[in-house]
Amino acid sequence: MNAPFTSPAGPVTLATPAEHTAAPPAQADLVVIGGGVAGVMTAWFAAKAGQSVALVEKGRIAGEQSSRNWGWIRQQGRDPDELPMVMEANRIWRALQSETNEPLGLQETGTVYLINNESDFARYEAWMEHARAHGLRTRMLSRAEMRDMLPDAAEDWKGAMWTPTDMRAEAWQAVPALARAAARRDVAVCEDCAVRRLDIEAGQVAGVVTEKGRIRAPRVVLAGGAWSSLFLRAHGVHIPQLSVRSTVAATEALPQVFAGCAADDSLAFRRRMDGGYNLAPSSYHELWIGPDAFRALRAFVPQLKAEPFGTSYRLSAPRGWPDAWTTPRKWEADEESPFERMRVLDPTPNAKKAREVADRFARIFPKLGEVKVKKAWAGMIDTMPDLVPVIDRVESLPGLVVLTGLSGHGFGIGPGVGRVAADLAMDRDPGHDLSRFRLSRFSDGSKLEPGPHL
Repeated sequence: MNAPFTSPAGPVTLATPAEHTAAPPAQADLVVIGGGVAGVMTAWFAAKAGQSVALVEKGRIAGEQSSRNWGWIRQQGRDPDELPMVMEANRIWRALQSETNEPLGLQETGTVYLINNESDFARYEAWMEHARAHGLRTRMLSRAEMRDMLPDAAEDWKGAMWTPTDMRAEAWQAVPALARAAARRDVAVCEDCAVRRLDIEAGQVAGVVTEKGRIRAPRVVLAGGAWSSLFLRAHGVHIPQLSVRSTVAATEALPQVFAGCAADDSLAFRRRMDGGYNLAPSSYHELWIGPDAFRALRAFVPQLKAEPFGTSYRLSAPRGWPDAWTTPRKWEADEESPFERMRVLDPTPNAKKAREVADRFARIFPKLGEVKVKKAWAGMIDTMPDLVPVIDRVESLPGLVVLTGLSGHGFGIGPGVGRVAADLAMDRDPGHDLSRFRLSRFSDGSKLEPGPHL
């Protein structure tokens, strides 16, 4: 029987005690770098297939974006090439609730996109073609239907798009629980253990070198989130990945105005298990300009044109961040790496934005009265120019699989892409067309265009 749900204080940080303190094994069939949801689920599925797996995390399981996201498990509005994996992830999440035997805060409460302008109907109607093609239970709501769903809202929304089978979960509760379940499957989970470099022999992967010694392994999956580009660059592999800050505000407990996940053109909100709401700007993020921003500028031009006012620019990243000007780009296996110097990337939230979203939520639902923010936090989202991830083997480094650039929707899709990455590492058929997610799209002359990602 599942234990009762208890809400932690907030996202995982360096102050969170490490749970997995054993030394890394000397060898394994597979090493997974990165203890976010994608890495944890890669390890889970490889272990389920009988592989010996080491999951190595420089800081804390779910210490970065995997415990700092909105907590949405969303199929609605996703890129059509991702949609099959997202729908698979939705099914896996349902099974994980019973397999972990721990509370994940998982509930099927649906996702609603609230339409501010009549002109937005055409964009959402166009995406409905993909929903119908994949058998997803999504439909457009009239203004009257939308008002029935959110009767206390004072906003003059024109209608909505609604997917009742979408879910939500408590991210900072769920991902550590999944890691504990993986450990029970004999995954060697190692926190406070940075991987400095790949161990390369005869031009192919032979394992990894961690700060605590070598792990021999013929296969490695890199699921390093915001740190992946830095790690790959040290091995001569270049991807146009950038990281942006996203701020979330958590309210005190409030009466329920909507049970699920909702967003309009400026505010996103979802109900938490403790009775509060997570609030965030729906289309605002901040980019600190560093060396990678200059290198990747050309690749990101289509995205910038599509959403010119969605990004605010900052001149210089704080010391130790992945794209800070002072962060080393080269180091030896016997030297301290940037990953040890920044165990958990814990950016300061944008206090102004946190207050703004709370004020807007209060205006939309005036019956709530004052909306008090009990905590705000921020995370660094690893994003790609076309807003879809890299899920591919690295031809120049046989034995290496890259899973990164989940572009702000990694929590929901994590179980799906983890299963796929595990199969790639085991030389199995991943079961999905991964051509859109190939690493070579950045070098083969392909035109990079964001898909209909809503």
